[in-house]
Amino acid sequence: MFNNMSPASIVIGVSFVVCALVFAWPLIAGDSNGDKRRKAIVGGRTVRLEQDTQRRRNVAESLRQLDQKQTKKRVSIEDKIAQAGLGWTKSQFFGFACVSAIVVGFIVLLFSMSIPFAMLGLVVGGLGLPNWFLANRKKKRLKTFIESFPAALDIIIRGVRAGLPLGECLKVIATESPEPLRGEFRTVIESQQMGFTLAEAVQRMAERTPCAESNFFAIALGIQAKAGGNISETLANLSRVLRERKKMKMKIKAMSTEATASAGIIACMPPGVAVMVYLSNPEYISLLWTTTTGQITLMISAAWMFLGVMVMRKMINFEV
Repeated sequence: MFNNMSPASIVIGVSFVVCALVFAWPLIAGDSNGDKRRKAIVGGRTVRLEQDTQRRRNVAESLRQLDQKQTKKRVSIEDKIAQAGLGWTKSQFFGFACVSAIVVGFIVLLFSMSIPFAMLGLVVGGLGLPNWFLANRKKKRLKTFIESFPAALDIIIRGVRAGLPLGECLKVIATESPEPLRGEFRTVIESQQMGFTLAEAVQRMAERTPCAESNFFAIALGIQAKAGGNISETLANLSRVLRERKKMKMKIKAMSTEATASAGIIACMPPGVAVMVYLSNPEYISLLWTTTTGQITLMISAAWMFLGVMVMRKMINFEV
C-alpha cells in the first residue's frame, strides 16, 4: 500500500499525525510540569496556612494560660518577698511585722497617751507598714527591671543574628547587666541547669517580675519553643513595642503632672491647717486627742482622708 503512495503523500500523512499528537498530547497525558508547579504552589500555600494557623493557636493558648495563672493564682507572702527581691523567709517577714507593730504602737502611745491610738498604731505597724515596704520595694525593682529590659533584648537579638546560641546570649546578660536583670537571668540559667526548659524558666521569671514586659518575653519564647520561627525578628518587634510603651508612659506622666500636684496640695491642706491652728491656739485643737469624742472624730476624719487620697491616686494613675 505504501508503494502506491507518493513521497509527498507520506510526508503529509506523517506531518498530520505529528501535529495531531502535538495538540492532543496535553489532553491525553496532561501538562505534567504545569500540574507539578501548580501542586507545589498550592501545597506551599497550604503548609504556610497550616503553620500560621498553628502559630495563632499557640499564641492564643499561651495567652489563655497566662491569663488563667494571673487571675486564679493567689499571691502568697513568699511570692511577695520574691517580687520585692528580698532573701527573707516567711518567719523572718512575720518577725519584722511584729517588731514594726511594737515600735509603731509604742511611739504612738508615747506621743498621744491614748490606748485607742496605740491600738491603731499596732495595726498600722503590723499590717500596713510591712506590706507597704514590700510594695515599695517591688515597685522600685520593677521600675529598674523595665528600664534595662529592652537593652537586654537587644543583646539577645544581636547575639542570635551573629550566630550565638540563645543560652550564650542569656549568660552575657547574666554577667554584664545591672541588677535586678542580672540576678533574674542568672536564676533562669540555674533553673535550666536544674532541668527546667527555657520556656518554663522564663515563665518563672515572669512570675517573680510581674510586669507586661517579662510576660511578653515569656510568651514569645514559649511560642518559639512550640512552633519555631525567627526568634531574633520576634524579639526585635518586642523590643520596639517596649520602647514605644516607655515613650507613652513618659507622655502620660507629663500630662498628669498637673493633676498630681493638685492632688498633693488638696491632701496636704487638712494636716497643714491643723498644724497652723495648733501653733496659734493649742487649747482649741487639743480637744481632738484629749477627749474621747475628739479621738473618734479624728479617727473617722483620718479614714475619710485616706479614702479620698486613694481615690485621687486611682484617678491620676494610668496603666499602659
